[in-house]
Formats: sequence, C-alpha cells, structure tokens
Amino acid sequence: MILDTNALSAFADGAAGVGEVLRRQARAAVPVIVLGEFRYGFAQSRHRADYEEWLEAQLSEFDILTVTEQTAVTYAALRVSLKRSGRPIPANDAWIAALALQHRLPILSRAAHFDAVPGLERKSW
Repeated sequence: MILDTNALSAFADGAAGVGEVLRRQARAAVPVIVLGEFRYGFAQSRHRADYEEWLEAQLSEFDILTVTEQTAVTYAALRVSLKRSGRPIPANDAWIAALALQHRLPILSRAAHFDAVPGLERKSW
C-alpha cells in the first residue's frame, strides 16, 4: 500500500484509522514525492522538530519509492488519459498514482480524484 501526503500526515498525527489499515498490509510504501510534500508542510509548522523526530523514527518502516524512467512513461500516459477524459488530477498526485500503478499497489488516500485513475485501487480510513 502507498500512502499519499494526507495519509502520512494523519498517521504522524496519530490517526488510529491509518494505523489500523497499515497493520493489515504486507507492505507499506511512501513515494519520494510524498516525502517532499510532507517535509514542505512540516517545515512551516511550529511542531517541526516533533515531525522531524517522528519521521526519523518511522521512515525505516516504509519502502521509499523513487521515480524512474518507467514511472515517467506511466505518468505521461496517465496525465494524457485523464486530461482527455476531462478528469485531470494534480500533477504531484499523478506522480503518486503512476508509482502506485508501476508497483501494483493500492493507495491509502481520502482524495476521491484518485478514483479517476484506471486500474488504481484507493482505500480510505
């Protein structure tokens, strides 16, 4: 399972539902794009040190998914398909979706726009 930024933030904030979903998964992954968004968000927080400490302690529990040439091909095809269907999604979420498709993993997210991505399974908490 891949976490989007909101799922990772909710997990960091102690949302029981996210932890419950993750405990049932054989594999949990965080795209490097999500790490960038998460770090950007907490860099502006008054709780920055707490989030940095949490991330340092928890990061080893996740697979970190990086962007490859294959990801770029999937991303481009996905963006074109969604644009043509009239259902585009934010660029960073398209990268996250491309990684989920590439690794054949569902995504943990409350963002319904991921439902527009053919072949992508979205789970919520």
